[in-house]
Amino acid sequence: MNRITMLSSAEKVKGQGVASAYRELVNLMTTHHADKYDIAINTYRESEITHYHTIDFPFFLSTFAKKKRGVKVGYVHFLPETLDESLELPWIAKKVFYKYVIWFYKRMDVLVVVNPSFIPQLVAYGIPEEKIKYIPNFVSAKTFYPVTMDEKKALRKVHGVDEDAFIAIGVGQVQHRKGVLDFIDVA
Repeated sequence: MNRITMLSSAEKVKGQGVASAYRELVNLMTTHHADKYDIAINTYRESEITHYHTIDFPFFLSTFAKKKRGVKVGYVHFLPETLDESLELPWIAKKVFYKYVIWFYKRMDVLVVVNPSFIPQLVAYGIPEEKIKYIPNFVSAKTFYPVTMDEKKALRKVHGVDEDAFIAIGVGQVQHRKGVLDFIDVA
């Protein structure tokens, strides 16, 4: 049985997409593959694979214990330039933090991007393309599912929306990297 350690602080702040993606991954691993993997969360035990879901500094320090960490897999939910829309820092702090983000990514054996547009940008930062894998986030069919026409009509009534009105709903952050322009085109 493979030992996988998952390191994340994604659930510290409620309502973040990173937390939802992390929770879905943990649920998948612990329910569908419990017989294949020995999963530990936020411990520093010896493992064949250590999955870094967030870039916390203590996690970064753990990357230097090569024998204990096994293969280091890091998730890339953002790049420095994508943080400009969601993070306000003094210019010097921003410069240091952005360098740290890339340094963290470079410490990984494998990077998983949830957005394929990140691949050329990571390569431009000096990360070999063969270390980068694109795996889109997945969502639970129990949480997100189609509703019946009757349920849709009831929701329209509750919210005072005409039965024939066109509705386009977006959930998540309104940022270019989140595909807001694609959403507007589709809507």
